[in-house]
Amino acid sequence: MTMEKGPEKTQKLWGGRFTGATDPVMEQFNASIGFDQRMWKADIEGSKAYVKAICTAGLVTEEERDSIYGGLEKVAEEWGKGEFVIQPGDEDIHTANERRLKEHIGPVAGKLHTGRSRNDQCATDTRLWLRGSLDVLSPLMVNLIAVIVERANNEVDYLMPGYTHMQRAQPIRWSHWLLSHAWALQRDVQRLRELKARVNIMPLGGGALAGNPFNIDRESLAKELEFSRPAPNSLDGTAGRDFVAEFLFWASMTMVHLSKVAEDLILYCSKEFGFVQLADAYSTGSSLMPQKKNADSLELIRGKTGTIFGRCCGFLMTMKGLPSTYNKDLQEDKEGMFQTYDTITGVLQVATGVISTLTVNPEVMTAALSPDMLATDLAYYLVRKGVPFRQAHGLSGECVALAEKKQCPLTDLTLDDLKTVSPSFESDVASVWNYESSVEQYQSSGGTSRQSVLNQVSQLRQWIESV
Repeated sequence: MTMEKGPEKTQKLWGGRFTGATDPVMEQFNASIGFDQRMWKADIEGSKAYVKAICTAGLVTEEERDSIYGGLEKVAEEWGKGEFVIQPGDEDIHTANERRLKEHIGPVAGKLHTGRSRNDQCATDTRLWLRGSLDVLSPLMVNLIAVIVERANNEVDYLMPGYTHMQRAQPIRWSHWLLSHAWALQRDVQRLRELKARVNIMPLGGGALAGNPFNIDRESLAKELEFSRPAPNSLDGTAGRDFVAEFLFWASMTMVHLSKVAEDLILYCSKEFGFVQLADAYSTGSSLMPQKKNADSLELIRGKTGTIFGRCCGFLMTMKGLPSTYNKDLQEDKEGMFQTYDTITGVLQVATGVISTLTVNPEVMTAALSPDMLATDLAYYLVRKGVPFRQAHGLSGECVALAEKKQCPLTDLTLDDLKTVSPSFESDVASVWNYESSVEQYQSSGGTSRQSVLNQVSQLRQWIESV
């Protein structure tokens, strides 16, 4: 188990078969301690549960179990206080913790690994770490949605243009726009909760690939570590990383939704729109142009979306050609997972700050509404007069063309002008030229009328209370 490295002896969990020293470049290339050390707590928790299991199976005495358990707690205390010193031979967190455990309690530490492989140990640690991390992300997501919902409730009377193809389309409520993003993020929370159930499967006891030969009670072990159940197949349990890929996809999808929010707000806070203004806390300036106020917070959210999506694509490519079962390629799972978690944790907090401190300019939004946006309402007016929609759509288009020919807004067409297009127009057509009436006609669930929007607020508030 001991390998020579110059004048030093370095402990390797795999070294018994080897007689020569590892090339120093390979040593560094192979090591993962630089990033997987953040799993120290998961590694120790897994080991503490495992020593109990091998004691029950009669592989260590109760005295040895207590010694190992106590030693692991000492190692955990060192990590918690920032006193753990990583040594040159610590290629990963598992090696580091076992090395330090032996320094505390002596050779009995070697019994901890009985029947366990780094394959099932690493897979278990990764699941434990990710499970805990999902518990951090979920409330951040819910808090962001809650901020959006409360803002939508408080600003329900603000009207603005709705857009398709980046063209002014129909009047909507600002709150309706806000809630469109809240619903997308709610689906992301649902996916996150579903993901946690698939993360919460225990590989421990799967060994290197074939299983555990010492009759370990894996069901009790799973219960001890609060997993829902043991992985039913040791090959799949030790090598499966679809839960990491799914986390990376979840993060990518969530970031796509946040990027859409960011893109809209980048436009809305520009001088050309002026609908909103970012707080100084989430803006930066120009090193050359004093008048600039840049939406860097939003641009970074948009930019980091590509980075996270790249992590997802990259890891899928890593997995796609691997033979069964464990291969060292799978060491690539953790850096992307850690970095994605760190990035999206920051993004969620920044996005919440941006939206909670945003200044809205409702007068500018209302001023951006234009009469041509009521062309669809004109068609709806004709439909209510009994005109088939396809015909009404065409007649409304003729009215738009007539206004363009006369070089006047659609709303300035006289009743006589409108009757040249269709005799179905009557004096009550004047009621169409009202933006508030326009949005209020969308009373069906999911629409932009005041009550429909408030119903959405109520639904989301109930959901927030239930999660």
